[in-house]
Amino acid sequence: MRTVLSALVLLALVPALHAADDITIQRVHGPEIPGKYKHPATITELENGDLYIAYYGGAGEYEGDTAVYGTRLVKGATEWTKPVVIADTPDRSDGNGAIWQGPDGTVWLFYVTNYGPTWSSARVKYKISKDGAKTWSDSHLLSFEEGTMARSAPIVLNDGDYLLPLYHETGEDREGTAPDTCSYFLRYNPKKKTWTPTNRIYSQIGNLQASPVQIDDDYLITYIRRGGRFGPLKEGGVAYRSESHDGGRTWSKGEPTEFKNPNSALDFIKLKNGHLLMVWNDNNEGERMPLTVAISTDNDKSWPHRRNIVNIPGDTTAYPVAIQTRDGKIHIVYTSGVRTIINHAVFDEAAILGHTDGIAE
Repeated sequence: MRTVLSALVLLALVPALHAADDITIQRVHGPEIPGKYKHPATITELENGDLYIAYYGGAGEYEGDTAVYGTRLVKGATEWTKPVVIADTPDRSDGNGAIWQGPDGTVWLFYVTNYGPTWSSARVKYKISKDGAKTWSDSHLLSFEEGTMARSAPIVLNDGDYLLPLYHETGEDREGTAPDTCSYFLRYNPKKKTWTPTNRIYSQIGNLQASPVQIDDDYLITYIRRGGRFGPLKEGGVAYRSESHDGGRTWSKGEPTEFKNPNSALDFIKLKNGHLLMVWNDNNEGERMPLTVAISTDNDKSWPHRRNIVNIPGDTTAYPVAIQTRDGKIHIVYTSGVRTIINHAVFDEAAILGHTDGIAE
């Protein structure tokens, strides 16, 4: 145990790590920034080319001092700005954030506030910024239902609507979720400024934190984190998948997939060339390691390209979020050091193509 802790301390002091010559990983912020707990990180590219990360931090996951923070990498700069509070509910634990700039330039911050002993008492709130995340509106309550949470940013659908992933978490156990925990989406019409919920996606042991991709006008796919308890789960320890055939309005039951999942968030995005990218922890033994990136070039029919971009025994790589910026680069943020360090990986798709880590011969 002492060896593992020593290794984590050393990692906390390293400003930049290089997974390989074609993948750069930068340490963004760590325990030196007040509020030791930092989790989960989310990232967007702003209209002016800046990158912006939001995360929630404080003394601990359920502590009343937690708030949502923002930090910026100005275009052309190499160091991220000192984090500032962008959302804070007095005496309440604020949680998962999702930062996203819409096509009209509005920056959205979705986040959760907890009103009880577990996240099953949470509600979803949001703020907007009209000046590139420099100043923010008042907080608005998006979902009144107890146990609703956010984790992923919206996607823009082909018809111009936004599709925001939400989930309904149930159970009073901090070490797991109940089987009826489920995912769903809110559909936003930017002209009418209305939110419409979809049906809910249920699965055998529950699921949460869906990440959707649109293949064509009618067909969408989402991959989803499994629910249940933390720890090893050989049988059923996989991500779930659901489909929509009506433009994202209704969704099928969540079905198990080939992708291992240790009850940890994943992300799933569509690249500019139409290829699909998934990033997740390829593990069902209770460890959030390795951090694996896979590419599908045939609309989810197969995933022959797969690479572990981080694999450090004893550490964690939790809650990855992926985006592709206008220059074609892929950016992934995640936390390590038991939720105390925010990291930022950058690479081209070519860094993943041709690799077959973890694929059975």
